[in-house]
Amino acid sequence: MTNDGTAPIVRFAGKLWRRLTRKNSLVGRLIRLASMWFIFSLVITGIALTAYFHQAALQRFQLNVGQIADNLYADTDIASDGHITTPVFFDTRTNRVYSGLYWQVSEINAQGKMIDQARSRSLWSERIVVPAESLAAAKSRSGEPVFYDSLGPNKAPLRVAAIYSMIDDRAFVFLSAEDRAPMDKDVRRFALITAAALFILALGSLVAIFIQVRVGLRPLFDLTGEIADVQSGKQQRLVKTYPAEITPVATQLNAFLDYSQEVVERQRMHVGNLAHALKTPLSVLMATAGEAEGTLPETMRKQAETMRAQVDHHLRRARAAARSQAMGERTPVEPVLDELAVMLEQVFQDKGVIIDWRAPEDLAFRGEKQDLQEIAGNLLENACIWCKRKVRITAEFTTADQTMKLAIEDDGPGLDEARFDEVLKRGARLDESVPGSGLGLSIVDELVRAYGGRLQFERSPWGGLKVVAKLPAILSGA
Repeated sequence: MTNDGTAPIVRFAGKLWRRLTRKNSLVGRLIRLASMWFIFSLVITGIALTAYFHQAALQRFQLNVGQIADNLYADTDIASDGHITTPVFFDTRTNRVYSGLYWQVSEINAQGKMIDQARSRSLWSERIVVPAESLAAAKSRSGEPVFYDSLGPNKAPLRVAAIYSMIDDRAFVFLSAEDRAPMDKDVRRFALITAAALFILALGSLVAIFIQVRVGLRPLFDLTGEIADVQSGKQQRLVKTYPAEITPVATQLNAFLDYSQEVVERQRMHVGNLAHALKTPLSVLMATAGEAEGTLPETMRKQAETMRAQVDHHLRRARAAARSQAMGERTPVEPVLDELAVMLEQVFQDKGVIIDWRAPEDLAFRGEKQDLQEIAGNLLENACIWCKRKVRITAEFTTADQTMKLAIEDDGPGLDEARFDEVLKRGARLDESVPGSGLGLSIVDELVRAYGGRLQFERSPWGGLKVVAKLPAILSGA
């Protein structure tokens, strides 16, 4: 990790990136696609700018080195005795040892070996080396400078200009070199500054993209929130004003909600009409049979009672299925349990039944009140029949799946686990000696299933039976 103050910025950028692209959401995908393309463009731009600056700096640097080599080549004289005379350079660096600016004149003998004829004081005991490939390039471009990189005194990086020329049938190589470390440092500094500037630009652009996407998709988030409110019962329709692009969607959703509500109401009306149409003839049959003695009247009464129970059962199931399709129904649980507990304690007063009920004040059943009364009432009544004295009913909310667990338990003899599935069958009874049709638990089970829940039996800590109904629910403050 660097110590130049960039570490906090990098950490902040990482946190921001994770924040912006969290979850597999539409916003995250849009931001990732846009930011990846933008960052790719910035990287290419940064590389191109740095390469261009490096090339421009190198050209300027080589211009100075090449001029020294040209001056050396142009102003070097060969005396009649064969000795060479080099020009005087006024740049004091050529006289200061290892200053970074050097020149050298070398002759290539018949054997191809380079013999130094003159060199700057700054080289001291060092010399400029000419690689074979650079020498070959200089020969092919006689009189023109050829540039290459080399190492000079103290292993410093050098940029060298070499000019090859034939003078009086003698081959000479005129060399000038300069330490390129300052230029490389400038290039690195430019690259860092460019990277920092592009990084800040990318960071700002990511924030701008995020804000733009969030603002642009805000109506969709509002629409999602309204749909959730309708589903939870907080409102019946979509009421907010949306942009022109989303208004048709909101209009169609409202039309669908209206249609669904109309279908549910129509189902309820048909169910009510059917109940009235069937119960009236049954009542006539019951009245006709009366208290008359004989096989036929007794058969009529029994079959009429069975038909009435079956009609009530199926009509109740149809009503529950219709209600479960409706959105927005909410029934506070606490008042229903209180009412049932008070009523059943009075009904079983001779037995001394005590009903302990517990439910959060803000817990609401997502359904109609009469369905909750029928579910809880049937289960409580069975518990009161079989208990010794104590009955407890508790309602607990589960946040994970937005349901409540309605548990009813007693201190009675309980039920053999092998019969848990049997008692849910239509007409099955816990004890044949106890009067009743045996439809209570099956009705409860079908009501619970109509709401997408389930009914299960367990052993109570008191030793009796514990019945648990899982039903859709919501907290009033949620």
